[in-house]
Amino acid sequence: MDEGRREDGAKMAAPAAVSSPAIELERGFREHHGRVFRAAYRVTGNASDAEDVLQTVFLRLVRQGWPGASVDHIESYLHRAAVNAALDLVRARRDSQKVALEDVAPVLAEDPRLEPDRCQSSRELGMLLRRAIARLAPRAAEMFALRYFEGYDNPEIARMCATTASNVAVMLHRTRGQLQAAMRSYMETGHE
Repeated sequence: MDEGRREDGAKMAAPAAVSSPAIELERGFREHHGRVFRAAYRVTGNASDAEDVLQTVFLRLVRQGWPGASVDHIESYLHRAAVNAALDLVRARRDSQKVALEDVAPVLAEDPRLEPDRCQSSRELGMLLRRAIARLAPRAAEMFALRYFEGYDNPEIARMCATTASNVAVMLHRTRGQLQAAMRSYMETGHE
């Protein structure tokens, strides 16, 4: 009888060893890393930054006890976490890259090609848009990124953000207005 109990106990112990937290985390990473990376890349516009966001998102999950912790709709959770972490990164970069005009004026005077009105490439406009998005309220920035960077429609965003499609539509309308005003201000004055 002891023999039979040992065999049953060994059979029960084996599945637990196969589905350890480390294996579950690795499986989750393999399944979802592409989605997290793409979401982060669309917000940051930079592969290196997207990799940093990817690492940040999964490290946060580990600290929260995942995969043991219950996370409903893991795809939505990871996508939102990626967008928010990417926005945090863009905000941090914006704040750390401020340079006084006095420091830049001598360089601008030396080379007319470096004047702001002559440097309006699509890359610079993209960076300007990312900075403007970083100034938005977090929920507005998240919805904007989900809609225009990720391509989700309003009902999908509503489900992801636990709100209604009409609230998403109103938020996106207001956000577009804010971003248009920020872009117009920059184009007219040459600074943010």
